[in-house]
Amino acid sequence: MNEALTVETTGETVGEAKWAALRELERLDPAVDKATVRFEVVTEGERGLLGVGYAPARVIATAEALSGEPPTSAGPREEADLASDVRSLVERIAYELGVRCDVEVREDEAGLRVECHGGEVGALIGRFGQTIDAIQYLVNAIVAKREGERIEVTIDAEGYRERRREMLERLAVRSAVRARETGEPVELDPMSSVERKIVHLRLQDVEDVETSSAGAEPNRYVVVNPV
Repeated sequence: MNEALTVETTGETVGEAKWAALRELERLDPAVDKATVRFEVVTEGERGLLGVGYAPARVIATAEALSGEPPTSAGPREEADLASDVRSLVERIAYELGVRCDVEVREDEAGLRVECHGGEVGALIGRFGQTIDAIQYLVNAIVAKREGERIEVTIDAEGYRERRREMLERLAVRSAVRARETGEPVELDPMSSVERKIVHLRLQDVEDVETSSAGAEPNRYVVVNPV
């Protein structure tokens, strides 16, 4: 019979304390099934008035050890420090959004690529990718501040980025054809800077059209102009 793991953690809120408990259980046993973790809220905490009388929320979390190995308090990690921290940050954001998913981080010459799998990742993506783009922007800003330089972090969920890129490239080509045939500019729907870049790059070598961006954030959009 597998051994049960129990940890007690605190946080400013119950949600933060639960997230800390999940991270601690995962550290003790990387194979732990987060969906089976049972929480006992010891105290919901007190925020106090103007910071006076603050008391943290406290929870006890219990899960079944799955690795078959005794829990350890520390051990070597395969991930580099930055990749590990990015993974923890994305896991925490997903947890606060109510999304239970597995997060993998891999490093290549372009930077870090974060893949989120399983769970209700639709909530992580959001309408037209607005949520996942916001998460990506936030993570990139945090990484840049920490490292003192820009390191590109791309966040994806169940292959969403590739599907969206293919759709935007098809839209770009159709818009270019329409602009040439009508001789009139074609305005696309508002997009994030990431998606506008995809359209610009797809049409940069297409003859007889050129692209530009117009409008103000968050409603900035691409215009395909006939030349």
